[in-house]
Amino acid sequence: MFDLVNDIEAYPQYMDGCIGAQVLSRSDAQVTARLDLSKLGMRYSFTTNNQLLPPVSMNMALVEGPFKQMSGIWEFKALAEKACKVSLTLDFEFSSSLVAKAAGKWFESVANELVDGLCRRAAQVYS
Repeated sequence: MFDLVNDIEAYPQYMDGCIGAQVLSRSDAQVTARLDLSKLGMRYSFTTNNQLLPPVSMNMALVEGPFKQMSGIWEFKALAEKACKVSLTLDFEFSSSLVAKAAGKWFESVANELVDGLCRRAAQVYS
């Protein structure tokens, strides 16, 4: 599952709301990437630097985007040989209260759709 999350360029193929994904730099320990999200006529892009701790977690820190601050963590907990619990925790604050009112719930729903898309993709890849 870690590998699916780390395959950022593939996100637009299976994650609703993700219309673009570009890796700006990559090493064994980190990846910097930009995501372009769109839903209900609203579009936002942001760049994060992700610290890679395979196969346990991926820690995200904001580099650039419409946020005053944003951080997050993907966590992967093995449940059995072919079962894994995946969680995404995001902490974010938009840079302006106007944007926050317009996009706060929108961003939460897009984040949920990203996780749902990952689960659907895992079912395809690992079945």
